[in-house]
Amino acid sequence: MTTCFIEATDRLSIPLVLVSKDNLDAWFETQPASVSQWLKTSDFKAKPYTYCLIPDEAGHIKMVVIGIKHAEDPWGLGFCAAKLPAGVYHIAEIFGESLSAKHKQRLSLSWILGAYHFDVYREKKERHLATLLVPKEVDMAALEAMQASYTLVRDLINLPAEDANPAELAKRSLNIAKEFKASSAHEITGDTLLKKNLGAIHAVGRASIHAPRLVEFMWGEVSHPRLVLVGKGVSFDSGGLDLKTASGMALMKKDMGGAALALGLARLIMHHRLPVHLHVLLPLVENAVSNNSYRPGDVIKMHKGLTVEVSNTDAEGRLILADALSYAHGQGKADLIMDFATLTGAARVAVGTEVPAFFTPDESIASQLMAASESTQEMLWRLPLYEGYENYLESPIADLKNASSESYAGAITAALFLQHFVSPDTPWLHIDFMGWNVRTRPGRPEGGEAQGLQALFHFVSERYAG
Repeated sequence: MTTCFIEATDRLSIPLVLVSKDNLDAWFETQPASVSQWLKTSDFKAKPYTYCLIPDEAGHIKMVVIGIKHAEDPWGLGFCAAKLPAGVYHIAEIFGESLSAKHKQRLSLSWILGAYHFDVYREKKERHLATLLVPKEVDMAALEAMQASYTLVRDLINLPAEDANPAELAKRSLNIAKEFKASSAHEITGDTLLKKNLGAIHAVGRASIHAPRLVEFMWGEVSHPRLVLVGKGVSFDSGGLDLKTASGMALMKKDMGGAALALGLARLIMHHRLPVHLHVLLPLVENAVSNNSYRPGDVIKMHKGLTVEVSNTDAEGRLILADALSYAHGQGKADLIMDFATLTGAARVAVGTEVPAFFTPDESIASQLMAASESTQEMLWRLPLYEGYENYLESPIADLKNASSESYAGAITAALFLQHFVSPDTPWLHIDFMGWNVRTRPGRPEGGEAQGLQALFHFVSERYAG
């Protein structure tokens, strides 16, 4: 992990003053004429995520003035570690506003997340990073745990498919389980999947030289509410025989983002020792093309017993998730099942690349998650499980087909498909997200991303720890 913060130092630190456009003129009036004039000469307008270095008489940095969107902007320092000159800095003030411990925690996290840089394959790894003197009110353990989970998810998604194949993903997942002394940590691999009635996971992954598998581990007291996390882990998605275009394949190393996000959330839950009986299930496959690829028109018998006609081999994620969801039910009653997947382009059309979409038939869960989204200022948005589109999944020869032939409502029909494999009396939440920052923003560099992680952890924490 990148180290760009310290708890204490004997060195003098440089103050960071955060100012918005609305209070810039008022702040000018509190400053010496030399400072005001320097800012005006520099044409500093407090545009969000811009900064101006203020020199002292000796030419050293006296302070840094930073433009932010508003007083509660959680990403206000997200660009600083990579942009500011080398040195140690501290948060001085947000003009006209008091800084709560919660806000200092968020600002410190934004600094750290903005320092992330994926350089595994670069020969030259030295990077200049500015250092933040973390405010004493900040919970350092929580800060480092969140950084570790973000780094885990980002690193896994950023890895090329060959270095994040199903076997490697399983190894890394089981290492996390071992780190937190999880129980029942194992993987069901290759043809053994068929013996466990996990035919969909086997069918999707059998064409790859990297055998398909289901990773499973549990953590926490059995007497606690059982929380199940299921993550789609397609290490690379060629589309199968319904082959993607070159541009459609370009980012498909990220199609294991659901498994990565489930693992990152699990790590936070275990670190904070939330009172849950955690059950993690990661179906891991590569959707490849070979002489034994599963085909359009094939009928797969699912773990639940339902039969599914394959109408599109590029709708593979819902197949492996469905088997894992059904398998979860076979392990006992769950208080909540959450699944995560980079599932549909349709969700990206609906809400864009930066907003995870979610589905749930439970109104209380929807309200709780939206409250968590608002509290963390990390946007998620609910889409409907509209039953009127169920007919899109009707098959003439099987119980269901895996994808609609219609070009509409792709995210909804995918969620409706998954709902067939969840018991109606079990609370369920489905997250469909991009898993990738297509542009660099403060605290969120371009590349693999743990989208929704803060909101999801807040939701789980409030639900189980209060």
